[in-house]
Amino acid sequence: MDREAVLNESSRIVDIILKTAMSTAEKDKVVSDSVENYAEYVNPAILSARKSVSSDYSFVEWEDEGAVFRDTHGVEFIDCLGGFGIYMLGHRNPKIVEVVKAQLDRYALHSQELVEPLRGYLSKLVAMITPGDLQYSFICNGGAEAVEMALKLARLASGKTWFISTVNAFHGKSMGAVSATGKGVYRAPYIPLIPGFQHVEYADAEAVEKAICNLIAVGETVAGVIVEPIQGEAGIIVPPPDYLPALRDICDNYGVYLITDEIQTGMGRTGTLWAVDQVDVVPDILIMGKAFGGGVMPITGIVARPSLWKNMLDNPWILGSPTFGGNPLSCSAAIAAIKYTVEWDIPKMAAEKGAYILEKLDTLKEQHPDILKDVRGKGLLIGMEFPTDDVGFKLAKDLFDQRVLVGGTLNNARVIRIEPPAIISYEQIDIVLKALEKTLAKLNK
Repeated sequence: MDREAVLNESSRIVDIILKTAMSTAEKDKVVSDSVENYAEYVNPAILSARKSVSSDYSFVEWEDEGAVFRDTHGVEFIDCLGGFGIYMLGHRNPKIVEVVKAQLDRYALHSQELVEPLRGYLSKLVAMITPGDLQYSFICNGGAEAVEMALKLARLASGKTWFISTVNAFHGKSMGAVSATGKGVYRAPYIPLIPGFQHVEYADAEAVEKAICNLIAVGETVAGVIVEPIQGEAGIIVPPPDYLPALRDICDNYGVYLITDEIQTGMGRTGTLWAVDQVDVVPDILIMGKAFGGGVMPITGIVARPSLWKNMLDNPWILGSPTFGGNPLSCSAAIAAIKYTVEWDIPKMAAEKGAYILEKLDTLKEQHPDILKDVRGKGLLIGMEFPTDDVGFKLAKDLFDQRVLVGGTLNNARVIRIEPPAIISYEQIDIVLKALEKTLAKLNK
């Protein structure tokens, strides 16, 4: 290690962070540094894959607020990607930031030994806002980690082995989570994966029951069924309203746990606090994440019925003990997010604004049926389907040029997701819709 070089570089970077104003040359330097650092020290493929809509790399994310973010030069984008569901309450919601700052001034992380008050407070609130008798929480850091905890808990509690998942499901990319995931592009590089996962068609409850019956017939045991209330990564696939209730009945009949992955659909995204609320289903385990941290801190978790925790009474750490799971800063953000979500009725806000967007998109679909093949979703989880990835990518790129951000890369753009913050204004929504109308007309030519 070159000590002097490290001190010089780290001091330069800290100075950039602490500065409240920069010259044009300094802003340009941040951009060139970012591209160089990704190419040399992060992963050069990210530049060509995720940043393909800005192929000159002249935009780097630098500051944000509400439903927008800005680059180093102050160029403003309306965010309709929303971190794939993170920014339900907007970017740097001041009410969330205020609480996190207050906690940071008290203490930031925990000792790992004493009882942490905020983890307890948060877990109580989670029990209060989730359906039925869901009660005990396990708080962690990332979505895949939360899925891992759900799978492990189901096996620990049931003493059984197999899981039924769905084709095209996305549950994360750690080894257990990618084993549950139903997309070959994510699974194939790691095969053989963790055994004990069978995938059936989504929105087909009979296929789930048949899979369970067949496994039992050959002497296997089934621990759980894991399912997204709406498939996100698969292209915003909304199942019929009787799908989740049917899965609940099937799981009850065969002594199998129902696990609902609400990482993307939870915290009001689909127009109710949890997507399962729309069909009055109480899962045995509910997985939460993304918007759970109020768009300010990373935090995920699971909440489950009391009966599932009986096998951990002798060893409460057997499920897991993440070093930073349930840390005070993240818990403070989630507590503030719950308060804000309930106080301002974010689910209702999402339902109303989502209905407004869907109505306008349906009109655009009628006007451009060869380009915009389908529009679907609930609340502010909306998908626009195009004939090919290439068409969807061109749309995403053109919207980017108009300073509207949506998801879309060269190999994954047939269905573009719209997931803006619930606090987005109707004026901003109209700007987005006008940009979209302009782009569709251009593509039609």
